[in-house]
Amino acid sequence: MLANDNTPTLSTRTLPRRPINFALKRAMDVSGAVAGLIMLAPLLLLVAILIRLESRGPIFFRQLRTGRNEVPFEILKFRSMYVEQCDHAGVRLTVDGDPRVTRIGRILRRTSLDEIPQLWNVVVGHMSLVGPRPHVPDMVAGGMNYADLVRGYEARHLVRPGLTGLAQCRGLRGPTTNRDMAVRRILSDVEYIETFSVLLDTRILVRTIINEVRGGTGS
Repeated sequence: MLANDNTPTLSTRTLPRRPINFALKRAMDVSGAVAGLIMLAPLLLLVAILIRLESRGPIFFRQLRTGRNEVPFEILKFRSMYVEQCDHAGVRLTVDGDPRVTRIGRILRRTSLDEIPQLWNVVVGHMSLVGPRPHVPDMVAGGMNYADLVRGYEARHLVRPGLTGLAQCRGLRGPTTNRDMAVRRILSDVEYIETFSVLLDTRILVRTIINEVRGGTGS
């Protein structure tokens, strides 16, 4: 929907009443995240060792993100930048050949392996396996605040943010410098909320796995 000034406007204000589906979703989140952490434990250990060997600093990168009902939480990722150049505010976008990114960091970002620690965020309830990707507070897109770019932007915060989502499955990934692409992401997020089902979550997870096997491009 477009406002009179051509600003996209979203109208979703409340969640569809499907309590059983949301209970099933949470059960799938916890079981899937725990299973993933167990199966990927050797890989997680290897990545942790490589990060420590290449550069000084912590293995994990923590950053404040906006969660369900706009409650902030700390997202967990493998550190992919030199510690003194990490952008905790999320203001400066990463570009191709960014000198802040370490060698192992480039691999982690290209394969989305830097996102795997977020399985822990899923276990503790900050995130879901599927949902709108969590943004930093006052997220900027297309050179302006997302909340100003899309009226009703906060509708995407009605559910837990996800490791992956409908927007990512549609190829709406990467930097948010393109205003049209940024708007399409939010429209996809709200479409997901309005049409949510456990079956839809399953389809998105399967599509995400297929996309990553073919070659991920970041979130």
